Amino acid sequence: MTIPDSIDAVQQRLSEAGYVCGRPLATVVFLSLRLGRPLFLEGEAGTGKTEIAKALAACLDRPLIRLQCYEGLDAASAVYEWNFAAQMIAIRTAEAGGGADRAALQAELFGPDYLIERPLLQAMRGSDRGAPILLIDELDRTDEPFEAFLLEALSDFQVTIPELGTIKAAEPPIVILTSNRMREVHDALKRRCLYHWVDYPSFDREIEILEARAPELPATLSRQVVAFVQRLRTEDIFKKPGVAETIDWAKCLLALDVVELSPEIIADTLGAILKYQDDIQKLQGSEARRLLDEAKAGIEAA
Repeated sequence: MTIPDSIDAVQQRLSEAGYVCGRPLATVVFLSLRLGRPLFLEGEAGTGKTEIAKALAACLDRPLIRLQCYEGLDAASAVYEWNFAAQMIAIRTAEAGGGADRAALQAELFGPDYLIERPLLQAMRGSDRGAPILLIDELDRTDEPFEAFLLEALSDFQVTIPELGTIKAAEPPIVILTSNRMREVHDALKRRCLYHWVDYPSFDREIEILEARAPELPATLSRQVVAFVQRLRTEDIFKKPGVAETIDWAKCLLALDVVELSPEIIADTLGAILKYQDDIQKLQGSEARRLLDEAKAGIEAA
């Protein structure tokens, strides 16, 4: 499928894929697609950064290749590995047969048949559906040496395998990098990208998101859910619930056939929106009732 030719078209296509976004985000996505620049998205966990890549892959009909970052991730793990188990079997088989040509055996062992492609190499290979979406998720979990390697890889869109040589992308992948800002990512990498901070949505925007992701939710309950979650984000808690938690909670309430929020229902389902026991403890007793009353009062005043 072709790249959208306008910002409005980006919004429309993302909306059709179930992702509701404002014009600023649609603009930077459009520019990233049009200019072929990586897109760097920062924001709190659960605000929908990863979902943008998934929605883009769906609306463009491109494969999504995800590199999930973690502490200690190195270039080899991100690019390729050799299938050592298969190589050892091939060596034992050749030895058992006798008279193996060592040069031919080595060429075979370090050939494509024994190569395990990891996300970066897969992205350089491309596909018959066009350049893939390469999602480099939670880059802030890695360390600076990997950032330096990534800077080089994204500059030339090529990777080098010593035994096979350099593999360059015929068509550069569409790159989206995300960060929860657990640490600062180096400026040199950010300069290669277009940047956008993905914030918590406004009340109306979050209602739109719920309508797209949980359309069966009654309108009254949807407004109560969003108002309560947005009120909860203003409290002094360790981990504020993101949009992902709002959607999860709404689906839990649907499964329980809830038609209206109550302090009892909130207490029973807090595990869908809060992930730390200390935060859950703060919402016990009268606190949940207070927040719910304030949320309902805000809806009535709007």
